[in-house]
This record gives sequence, structure tokens and C-alpha cells, in this order.
Amino acid sequence: MPTALILGASRGIGHEMVRQYRAEGWRVIATARKQDDCTALSQMGAVAHQLDVTSADSIAALAWRLDDEQVDVAWLVAGVYGPSGSSFPTGPEFDTVMHTNVLSAMRLIPIVGPLVANTRGKLAVLSSKMGSIGARNSTEGTLYRASKAALNSVLADAAITYGAQGVTCVAFHPGWVQTDMGGSGATLTPEQSVRDLRATLAKLDASSNGAFLDHDGTPIPW
Repeated sequence: MPTALILGASRGIGHEMVRQYRAEGWRVIATARKQDDCTALSQMGAVAHQLDVTSADSIAALAWRLDDEQVDVAWLVAGVYGPSGSSFPTGPEFDTVMHTNVLSAMRLIPIVGPLVANTRGKLAVLSSKMGSIGARNSTEGTLYRASKAALNSVLADAAITYGAQGVTCVAFHPGWVQTDMGGSGATLTPEQSVRDLRATLAKLDASSNGAFLDHDGTPIPW
């Protein structure tokens, strides 16, 4: 039975990933910040662990719990948007967004990468087209854009480190999705986005290591 690890599964895209992988018979390990959400994930059939991605201690505790796991597919989903404007952020706003979207990845990927290397599997981060510099045509959500551009850099480093160990590392734009972040007017449901993300990742091989892709597999400029 293959194993999927979903980091950030309390709601939205991460929650739907748990549902879809479980529906297809996968063993799923999932994390959430609140215990109530972990209980709900357990009721879905996942092995649930409480994780605050902004806490080094919480991440270290997860590393201990995951020791010796063999993971076929890992998704780093957890993230926040922050202020919506393009004016300069406050210090606390900057810290919240960068710690959640970037620092957490820098801490989690070195833990998860070796688990995925055990199976020569795949590691994906949920980035955003808003983090693309080459496709930039707006300044809305400046802080979020900066955080996703930084996350892409972290993923590119992971592709060098763990690609050499047989891991295919990819950054994905999930599309504009009807979540708390995307809003009700978005064009994709979580079910549609996750279906595409899973199908696209499943088709990739080592030649796609280090890629930045839309949910349907279309390349996105860095």
C-alpha cells in the first residue's frame, strides 16, 4: 500500500487530498495544527499528527514520529496569504507569512526528503503562479508573492539535494480554488484542483525534477 504524507490537511486543498488518496486505498499521514482537526482526519482513516509549522519544537516532534517511515508522495500544503494590498507590510505580518510559507518549508523538507528518498518517490510544494517573476503582471498581494517566490527557491534547492537521491521535487500552482484563501468566486473546486494535481504528479518522472507547474501540468516561468 503506497503512503502519502499531507502537511497541512485541516481544510481546503490538503483536506481534499486526504479524502482522495484514502478513497483510492492509499495509507495517508496527515498533519493539522489543532487537535480537533487531527481527530477529524483520523476519522477519515488518516494517521494524524498535530503540527504547528511555525514552531521548531513542533516540527522536531513530527520528525521523531515519522522516523523510519517510507513515503511515496509528500505534499507541503500549509500556507497563509497575509495582507492583500501592495503597500509595505507590518513586521508581524511579514513574520507570519514568511515563517508559515518559507521557513516551515526550509525546516520540513530536510525531514521529509529522506523519507521520500527511501521510495525514490515525489515531493511537491503548493506554490502559486503569483510567485512567478517571469509571469508577473500585478502587485496585488506583494507579501504573498514574495513568500511564494522564496518557496520556489527552497524547492529548487531541494531538487538539487534530493533529486540526486532519486526524488522528483516539484512546485505546483493549484489554480484559483474555492477555499478560504481563494474565495467562493474561484474557478476550481478543491476536488477539481486536487484531482488535477494528483494526476499530474503521478505522471511525472525524474525529468521533471525541479519543475514549476500549473495544476494541469503546464509549465510556469520562474
